[in-house]
Amino acid sequence: MNFHEKMQSLRKKQGMSQEKLAEIVGVSRQAVSKWESGQSDPDKDKLIVFSDLFGVSTDKLIRDELSIEVERHQENDPGTYYDAWRYEFKSKRTLFGLPLVHINLGPGFCVAKGILAIGTVSIGALSIGGISLGGLCLGGLSAGFLGFGGIVLGLILAVGGLSIGALAIGGLAIGVLSLGGLSVGVFSIGGTAIASHVAIGGYAEGHIAIGQSPHGVIRIVTHTKDLSDLTSVQVRKLILKEYPGLWKPMIDWLTFFFR
Repeated sequence: MNFHEKMQSLRKKQGMSQEKLAEIVGVSRQAVSKWESGQSDPDKDKLIVFSDLFGVSTDKLIRDELSIEVERHQENDPGTYYDAWRYEFKSKRTLFGLPLVHINLGPGFCVAKGILAIGTVSIGALSIGGISLGGLCLGGLSAGFLGFGGIVLGLILAVGGLSIGALAIGGLAIGVLSLGGLSVGVFSIGGTAIASHVAIGGYAEGHIAIGQSPHGVIRIVTHTKDLSDLTSVQVRKLILKEYPGLWKPMIDWLTFFFR
């Protein structure tokens, strides 16, 4: 409710006509009519008279209800801020000096730092945002222990359009174990797979190369796109012959796609 609407409402609550209000304030009825219709505004001295007459502060008279509510909410919970374009919440509880939850959303560069962080830029154990950094990260650009997003750097797991990590899964995947359209790593599986040890894909290049077009020291040609002409037992024996001390879960992962 704006000033003009408030003035009319307060006058009517007092059972007062425009003529009576004009007489008290010392102006013409036409002046009061213009104030209430929004055609003009009273000067500061008149606002003070209205404040005393209606028993409300000048601040409440001239400010809209949204501004007053935002201020009141902040007084009750100083960790929260919002307006028409931005919202920010920061929990009072902390862990390791960081708020448990920090949400900072809005246009521009909004940074959120917390155990759970959500913002344009987010830094936290669990972070969600355009740019996210931390433990478990979800964002357009993500970097952390576990990362999911468009461009991802993950210390342990990276899943995204472009992913780089120990275990990388994506359109372009680079990692110790990589799975993707273009896969590069120590052990790689993909449409195009390039690896130092084992490469499995349509085009495969590695020490052990398995695919429709393999290139390597040991080459196994498959004649089906789904690799169904080879069994996991055959592939497992081949890998163990070349890498007898290889970690069993790694072998399981490499032979997962075979029958």
